[in-house]
Amino acid sequence: MAKRLAFIMAGGSGQRFWPVSTNERPKQFLKLASPDATLLEQSVERAASIVGLECTHIATGKPLQATSQSACSNLKPEQVTAEPHKRNTSGCLIWVAANVIAQNPTDWADTTIAVLTADQRIDPEAEFTKTVLNAMETAEEHGAIVTIGIRPDRPETGYGYIEVGDANGKAFDVIRFREKPDRDTAEQFISAGNFLWNSGMFFYTLATFMAEMELAQPEMARITREIAGHLSQGDTEAAENAFAELPSISIDFALMEKARKVMVVEATFTWDDLGAWDSIERTYPADNSGNVALGKSRAIEANNNVVYVDRSDAEVCLLGVDDLVVVVTPEAVLVCPKDRAQEVKKFLE
Repeated sequence: MAKRLAFIMAGGSGQRFWPVSTNERPKQFLKLASPDATLLEQSVERAASIVGLECTHIATGKPLQATSQSACSNLKPEQVTAEPHKRNTSGCLIWVAANVIAQNPTDWADTTIAVLTADQRIDPEAEFTKTVLNAMETAEEHGAIVTIGIRPDRPETGYGYIEVGDANGKAFDVIRFREKPDRDTAEQFISAGNFLWNSGMFFYTLATFMAEMELAQPEMARITREIAGHLSQGDTEAAENAFAELPSISIDFALMEKARKVMVVEATFTWDDLGAWDSIERTYPADNSGNVALGKSRAIEANNNVVYVDRSDAEVCLLGVDDLVVVVTPEAVLVCPKDRAQEVKKFLE
């Protein structure tokens, strides 16, 4: 069995990129960071360059299993792991752990897991590879759960933060995780100088993961072992029923904030979380008026707008408007202030 495995979390619905991102085709299947490849394709390529294609996996949900397999035809069907119910990121990682344990009942403990994401813009890839290798080595050497932190360049209120302690080899000890702050608090974090953005990527050996789960969430650890037992016996239905008993909570809340040994490696690459339409202006070049347009559009006395046109027979024309998001698809048209782009998901509630 490979000592190092990468799992790309790709089960999200991408509601903040509505109407382009839908439940049937969420943002990880869209070419948002590059015109040449989808976010998921880029993520698979990055992971494969580190652990090898045969050790690269997608972790998604059942509704997106077939879509993921067809989108990444270079992966075998068994490399797409589909959790049976939505149970947030903790459920995703528990399903991953149970599957690896079931497939390797005698030698799973020293397997290093790299948990990556499918909704981030990363450049250059060589620096990403170096940072991930540092994170995996740190996890193996220190018996720690390791994350990657991003040096903030603005008081971002849409990301979680990591308060960083003393240097420890290639990494830093984590003092604590901080939830998404208001703007004043975010500015205080940046002024303090020892806060990093939480990238949502995690690295650990399965032995460390299970030991920390036993202490922080003993019932969830018990369910993990139960799921693994059912899967090893080929009883998928029983495994799925056991999985349904899990609470729907994030891995940050379930484990990261409670674990005994958590460390962070600072990224040496540029990073952006493609969470909503306003992130597009940080991804593509703007015109002289600050407008970022993907698709056919024109602007007169219009500034700092984001335009996305997904129709060959449509053109967006802006006159005298500033700081808007305008998205046109065959099914819907979205217009909203750019500073309210995070609220777009309300249309799906």
